[in-house]
Amino acid sequence: MTVSVASAVERTAAVEAAVQPVLAVKNIEVIYNHVILVLRGVSLEVPQGKIVALLGGNGAGKSTTLKSISTLLGSERGAVTKGSIEFRGQRTDQLTPGELVGMGLVQVMEGRHCFGHLTAEENLITGAYARSISRSQLREELDRIYAYFPRLKVRRSSLAGYTSGGEQQMIAIGRAMMAKPNMLLLDEPSMGLAPQIVAEIFEIVRDLNQKEGVSILLAEQNTNVALKFADYGYILESGRIMMDGPAKALADNKDVKEFYLGMSSEGRKSFRDIKSYRRRKRWV
Repeated sequence: MTVSVASAVERTAAVEAAVQPVLAVKNIEVIYNHVILVLRGVSLEVPQGKIVALLGGNGAGKSTTLKSISTLLGSERGAVTKGSIEFRGQRTDQLTPGELVGMGLVQVMEGRHCFGHLTAEENLITGAYARSISRSQLREELDRIYAYFPRLKVRRSSLAGYTSGGEQQMIAIGRAMMAKPNMLLLDEPSMGLAPQIVAEIFEIVRDLNQKEGVSILLAEQNTNVALKFADYGYILESGRIMMDGPAKALADNKDVKEFYLGMSSEGRKSFRDIKSYRRRKRWV
């Protein structure tokens, strides 16, 4: 009987661990410079092994949300003043960005931030800096990254500063993957890139999610492509979550189509129509 009860407890604990989200943001408020309120009551979850899209226009608070999670706000005189953030069941507010990387959470910043004076391969190697691995293991890790980004293998000896925007984004994601994360925060990976390159990068991101089991929180203005690859989505507007749901349901939602994609039952709207619609904010 004792063994049966113990087994039941273990099974219950295993089920709870499986259900528990890898990341839980709970009703956070963020203030910059002690006076500027940027996020108000933002809550979201990222289940294990899923891609979650955080959508919204420029200035909606997407980057601030990601920096709150990765504890990078302090470098910009920002602070989480209310609520809590938990990664793998542990609160992150007392952890440094480096400690979070050690736990498996890595952020790819907006704008890529490659080391321009280093080669593509040297940039990738910096991603493994926090890991104690041998030279042969390092080569295996590089080969793993090159399997996802074959273009980088061709360009591995080129200075990152002389590679294209798409190649720099691949370097930034590959560098993050060298840290062996179980969760990635991707901030605007499509910014400034041609549609063909965006599609290529998002396909790779989906491969990383499916083959490596990496959970992903994706902050993106490109609603159409983000919802195509995500499992779930949150729409952020002026520092608040206005809508959330399964990615397909959001993509099919009439308000989302009209407000973010410029589409309505009458066809594509003009820029002036979209600006007018923005002022109405029908779902608020």
